[in-house]
Amino acid sequence: MSVVSQVILKADDELRYPSSGELKNIKDYLQTGEQRIRIVTTLAEKEKKIVQEATKQLWQKRPDFISPGGNAYGERQRALCIRDYGWYLRLITYGILAGDKEPIEKIGLIGVREMYNSLGVPVPGMVEAINCLKKASLDLLNAEDAAEAAPYFDYIIQAMS
Repeated sequence: MSVVSQVILKADDELRYPSSGELKNIKDYLQTGEQRIRIVTTLAEKEKKIVQEATKQLWQKRPDFISPGGNAYGERQRALCIRDYGWYLRLITYGILAGDKEPIEKIGLIGVREMYNSLGVPVPGMVEAINCLKKASLDLLNAEDAAEAAPYFDYIIQAMS
């Protein structure tokens, strides 16, 4: 849900007009629209490259994940990890596009720790994986766009920590 939708729904729930502060938030959101679209376009178009680089970084840092007994040992388990990378990257693009972390929370983080724990996936390993995904993604963006996108990755990392 975008900042615009949130402001409208909140004001309507309270039977009032949007406040000047809320209108300023909408103005800021609209002024950053081109940047947000540029970031999301880059991440979407480069998804395969980002996922490959993040996977390479993770396996180099944590070869135990792909060794016998590791959570990503075997073709099927590796494929599931790679699938999750793409899913988290897409989730991050939703947040960037909306200009808010709420879609990340609602779509992807509720119950994520419990899910990974129940599957026997070490949550600290997922945090490390998202850090690799962040680095691979931000390396493809200019400094300004990377600064805008980084907090969305950090939000997931903090939620899993």
